[in-house]
Amino acid sequence: MPLTDQHRFGMQLAQVSRGWRAELDRRLAGLGLSQARWLVLLHLARFGEPPTQRELAQSVAVEGPTLARLLDSLESQGLVQRQAVVEDRRAKKIVLCAPARPLIEQIETIANQLRQELFEGVDEAELKICMRVHGHILANLEKS
Repeated sequence: MPLTDQHRFGMQLAQVSRGWRAELDRRLAGLGLSQARWLVLLHLARFGEPPTQRELAQSVAVEGPTLARLLDSLESQGLVQRQAVVEDRRAKKIVLCAPARPLIEQIETIANQLRQELFEGVDEAELKICMRVHGHILANLEKS
């Protein structure tokens, strides 16, 4: 069976996703953080209020036990802190500690630089079309 444009699109999308993340991981290696840990820090930084561990797990799209291990590691580095939730003793809010802020700024600076390089020569109109296509695919995924 010959490859269709849909096949090629799917393979290319996966390749772009893996390649982008791998290059970002390579550039962030000097900060001493694994991909999973810098991803958790970036997600945490984007919450207005400190999220619960469950909310953070949903945002990062990892299982609870996996996140718990990552948080243990980040907590031992003094980058995050778990705080009890008054209304629910089982829940914990995840708070960024002061040493995490400059680290997150470095992560974002490196990520922004890479993004600028990757979008070099990409037309704004084409980008909007691509985002619309991805939006349709994501909506269809949510229906499944």
